[in-house]
Amino acid sequence: MKKIVVLAFMLGIAEIVCSQTKSLHAGYPIEPVPFTSVKVTDHFWGQRLKASREVTIPLAFKKSEETGRIENFVKAAHPSETYKVEGFSFDDTDIYKTIEGASYLLQTYPDKRLEKYIDSVLTIVAAAQEPDGYLYTARTMNPKHPHDWAGKERWVAVENLSHEFYNLGHMVEGAVAHYQATGKRNFLDIAIKYADCVCREIGNGPEQKKLVPGHQIAEMALAKLYLVTGDKKYLDEAKFFLDERGYTSRKDAYSQAHKPVVEQDEAVGHAVRAVYMYSGMADVAAITGDSAYIKAIDAIWDNIVSKKIYITGGIGARHNGEAFGDNYELPNSSAYCETCAAIGNVYMNYRLFLLHGDAKYYDVLERTLYNGLISGVSLDGGSFFYPNPLASDGGYSRKPWFGCACCPSNISRFIPSLPGYVYAVKEEQVYVNLFLSNRAELKVNNRKLVLEQETSYPWNGDIRLKVAQGNQPFALNIRIPGWVRGDVLPSDLYSYADRQQPAYSIRVNGQKVQGELQKGYLNIQRKWKKNDVVEIHFDMLPRLVKANEKVEADRGRVAVERGPIVYCAEWPDNDFNVHTVLMNRRPQWTMEEQPDLLYGLTRIVTDAQALYYDSAGKLAVKDVKLTLIPYYAWAHRGEGDMEVWLPMEVNAASALPQKGEKWEDNGFFNK
Repeated sequence: MKKIVVLAFMLGIAEIVCSQTKSLHAGYPIEPVPFTSVKVTDHFWGQRLKASREVTIPLAFKKSEETGRIENFVKAAHPSETYKVEGFSFDDTDIYKTIEGASYLLQTYPDKRLEKYIDSVLTIVAAAQEPDGYLYTARTMNPKHPHDWAGKERWVAVENLSHEFYNLGHMVEGAVAHYQATGKRNFLDIAIKYADCVCREIGNGPEQKKLVPGHQIAEMALAKLYLVTGDKKYLDEAKFFLDERGYTSRKDAYSQAHKPVVEQDEAVGHAVRAVYMYSGMADVAAITGDSAYIKAIDAIWDNIVSKKIYITGGIGARHNGEAFGDNYELPNSSAYCETCAAIGNVYMNYRLFLLHGDAKYYDVLERTLYNGLISGVSLDGGSFFYPNPLASDGGYSRKPWFGCACCPSNISRFIPSLPGYVYAVKEEQVYVNLFLSNRAELKVNNRKLVLEQETSYPWNGDIRLKVAQGNQPFALNIRIPGWVRGDVLPSDLYSYADRQQPAYSIRVNGQKVQGELQKGYLNIQRKWKKNDVVEIHFDMLPRLVKANEKVEADRGRVAVERGPIVYCAEWPDNDFNVHTVLMNRRPQWTMEEQPDLLYGLTRIVTDAQALYYDSAGKLAVKDVKLTLIPYYAWAHRGEGDMEVWLPMEVNAASALPQKGEKWEDNGFFNK
């Protein structure tokens, strides 16, 4: 009998191991290279990661302590009718997101003290979990008088404001990252218990409740939990949440429940909820191969990229509802472009790349990453934007925290996850998707391959890629960015307004390589050996961009970009009001490297004109030097004027009344 028990136990262990091993190599058609395999050595992103480690993550943990978010878990472990439940019903997620970001950082910067602190927080979190796995401090700390948004019983308000499933989603995301970074199961087991609780109580069964998340993210998180555990019930639950959307009591466009998800073809409603759901749809499409899901998510993506995305990669035009606007509704000064929505846009495009293997998704991802996403956090990592407008008259500055702290904690988890977006693998195919200095250990056909990348990107277009270890045949797929190929985005929403034709070149061990691009990649198939070197060059020229004429806010205007960076005119760099500028039709550009300005950047300078009204009230023109900085760097030197879209047509330009008798004394030409 003892032998039978031992044998059964060993078979069970073997089954779990096989299931987990399979899950790590099954699912997406293209396999992600995890953040644990890539060590970033880059100056540009290294500074961001350093700020995250030294400032953002400690700040998020500190604010979580100061604002009672951690204390909520302590209270939930010892419920009392005397507790007043305050804050937001989703405050638990700020802990989960910060642990997620800290876990990513532990892989790049091992830190025993940080790891010990996380474990201490997780001990508090675990103590708050109810015996059946339910974990929601907004109810558990005072079950008789829960949070106003929680509802009288479990789940009754989950389609509205309780955020119980939203909390689950961020818990799972954080737990998976922590498990992958540390190998510890203390957070993962908490998340599995809560996921199991939801799977038991929510579904199509006779004893289950048929409900969907009010605020999406559980869908993509449960798909991820399936990939890590190999337990298909989590994927089934993710698909259930999507399949039932539009069939329950919630049927509004704000929460993308106005029609079944497979019938949707336009991005609508709350932008963050939307892209989280679209990411979950992409997960289901990629993992299951469901053709209806693939068709729907492809149509929604096309709608965003061709009609609803800003040149910065930001999404969500309206403050009202933090929502997508109508097609081509892309105002600048009133643009919402929530930082969380930019992060969700990256998630969506990353998953669609893993499904389709097309570089166009990384073109959108890269544009979002370098512009509308990192603009949401200060360069020192200590303050944050909620919205990210493309024009300002002042009044915008980053804040160290918000009562609704979704953006700071989302930044806390996203920036440290960057290493996981650089490479991908499919059998003998290796994809090089982002360009930053790093050392990566990949598995190609179950054999170890080490790549080292060196570059000063995004300031120049030279990249050196070395095979540091590995002698084997494989295909290296190098992404040729859309901005090199002449495409601002993979649509006609924006186009280049100059006649420049940047070129690119790729050499292997000094020999030039040519070939037709396949889905935006140059494919180099050969037997690689140690110390092989690939030299990549992209011409990096300032470019003028114009918007589709249907975008009313940008008519007669142009934007300036160089490489993946979108530029803007801001008040500290110009001795005139930037809202009065008129661009030359054939501008000549000068690049200025500024290593000591805003952590190091390249400015662009050109001749332009500024309009004003003279003392007689007549329209007058003054020649000026226009200086542009990267959009992500604006609002670091005080509040003031900023413009991304600059007038080139007179009918789009503005003039301001002159102060004083002489135009030389015009206050609008001073800082």
